[in-house]
Amino acid sequence: MTAGPPGGRYGEAVFPPGQAGEGERIDFGALAYDDVTMARLRALGAGPGWQCLDVGAGTGTVARRLLEEAGVAGVLAVDRDVRFLGERPGLEVLRADVTGPDFAPGRRFRLVHARFVLMHLPERERVVAALAEHVEPGGVLVLSDAVDLTSDRAPRTPYADAMRAMWQGLRATIGTDVSWVPSYPQVLRAAGLGSVAAEVHVPPLVPGSPISRFWADTWERSRAAMLGTGLVDDAAVDAAVRYLDSAECAALSAGMLTAWGRKPEDAARG
Repeated sequence: MTAGPPGGRYGEAVFPPGQAGEGERIDFGALAYDDVTMARLRALGAGPGWQCLDVGAGTGTVARRLLEEAGVAGVLAVDRDVRFLGERPGLEVLRADVTGPDFAPGRRFRLVHARFVLMHLPERERVVAALAEHVEPGGVLVLSDAVDLTSDRAPRTPYADAMRAMWQGLRATIGTDVSWVPSYPQVLRAAGLGSVAAEVHVPPLVPGSPISRFWADTWERSRAAMLGTGLVDDAAVDAAVRYLDSAECAALSAGMLTAWGRKPEDAARG
């Protein structure tokens, strides 16, 4: 496996799960995106009888909603750290690294879902191909990750400055790369899936909203990486946090691109 960047992996140099408040930060992101995720999974057919694999399950919000709202038969929730995943009927929790060659859940699933996971991993094409192998014929693989909307032509604001520094800092420290995300439809096709499509959701940046609080917390926890880029200093990060909570805030949050593909019914079973 390709070695990671000098700073280590997600959850090590940045965003360690044992840091106070990390579960709450993850939940702010869930509040911003869960409704959209669930609407897409339901539209793809997730419901009674489905066995699901939720990769990088985080605090388990999607896994629980699949059980409680979609009524799926079961969810295997996988993460390298499972401290935020509770217990409930139908939920199976597995501490594992899906990038490892020995990851083997032992069965296939009608739904395999990964959100805000692949953007932090090396060898993404290989991981997608491996995840596709865990989809049963007729099932779907659904991938969601961030797309950066703070291009060079975006208005210069404290928010845009902070986001650019964050993406660059995370790439340097833990290998996060969102530039690859728009290629998801092609990667799914290359993995042998059909009926491939994608959509983008951009939550509004409203003062006090979950997504605004998520970015403020994220900048605080990745501040060292941001400062290391030389693009911002402490005063600039503080100004960006204030901007998020001000009436002057007029910016686009990073979007969430969701792409999906379905394994052909006649696919050979392993």
